[in-house]
Amino acid sequence: MNDMTRPLYIIILWLVTLSGCVQVDAQKIVSFKDDNIRYMGRIAYQNDAAQLFWSGTSMQINFKGTEAKVSLKDERGDNFFNVIIDGKIVVLHPDAEKRTYTLATGLSNGPHSLSIFKRTEWADGTTLFFGFEFNTGAEILAPPAVKKRKIEFYGDSITSGYGIEDFDGGNNSYLPPYKNNYLTYAALTARHFDAQFSCISKSGIGITVGYTPVTMPELYNRLNPNDPNSLWDFSKFKPDVVVINLFQNDASLMRQSERPEFKARFGDTPPNDEFIIQAYHKFLLTLRSKYPGTRIICVLGSMDAVKDALPWKGYVEKAVARTNDKLITTHFFAYKNTQGHPSVEENKVMADDLIAYIDSHIKW
Repeated sequence: MNDMTRPLYIIILWLVTLSGCVQVDAQKIVSFKDDNIRYMGRIAYQNDAAQLFWSGTSMQINFKGTEAKVSLKDERGDNFFNVIIDGKIVVLHPDAEKRTYTLATGLSNGPHSLSIFKRTEWADGTTLFFGFEFNTGAEILAPPAVKKRKIEFYGDSITSGYGIEDFDGGNNSYLPPYKNNYLTYAALTARHFDAQFSCISKSGIGITVGYTPVTMPELYNRLNPNDPNSLWDFSKFKPDVVVINLFQNDASLMRQSERPEFKARFGDTPPNDEFIIQAYHKFLLTLRSKYPGTRIICVLGSMDAVKDALPWKGYVEKAVARTNDKLITTHFFAYKNTQGHPSVEENKVMADDLIAYIDSHIKW
């Protein structure tokens, strides 16, 4: 089996050393501040740890040694991470205590690549990353080369990877173990182009309304998504391509005017077409103000918002047309016509579709 088709085998890496008992003189300690660690995504830095919020954030290091460990503390013990050593993936589930987890032992005493990738969402809690530990005599190698291309995604549960590995009819999709941003169309597309990857997403979020208290126009500029006063410095990451996949939750809630989320935004009066189009258009202009010259692709799908009988593709097209910006385009995924959220295979189809579109429309 390959990583794209295998069932959900969660290999929980057993903790072997409490952080309070680390024999520092017997280990090579690499602080989270070390320049040899290559980070991707919006990450905040405290005095003693890096804060990991967003799906798809990651850190990578190259080393020469036989053993690797990581020191983490999760907010609630709900987050899951892919640990990728020399291309092989296992899953790490840290708990709510600061601990040191053994990632690998018995490696050949040669060069190795280690990456840790956040599968789960910021709503599943914040994880603190304190650093890596290696065996005595290990050598930290030059960091991975900075990827020349950069791509950023703004999306909802589809982009987050909600329920992507729920192979039991979608009954467990809300549980963190079944989320996996690494296998989403977004992450697959970024890896295909060997691009730096930034993923600003949240299950349930919309442009005008969603199943969350905030909308994407209210969230897009945060560093810490839980704190409206924690603002991201957009000068730190200038993507070549931005992909927006939003409106699925707007489409869902517009059919449920009795829901409290709907009433909190609109009361008893549903918004008209102009309101919806203008809200999307305004968000496009906001992103354009942050990213002059960046290619912006407005996608939609592959859930039921892209049904031909519904107006949501038309809303996106009209909003894009109003920008009169040739660098902002549309591309819609085909309706998957299956229950639940997009599966691993359905995300692969979406990635192939988006990759083909980028190949034929963008030179970067």
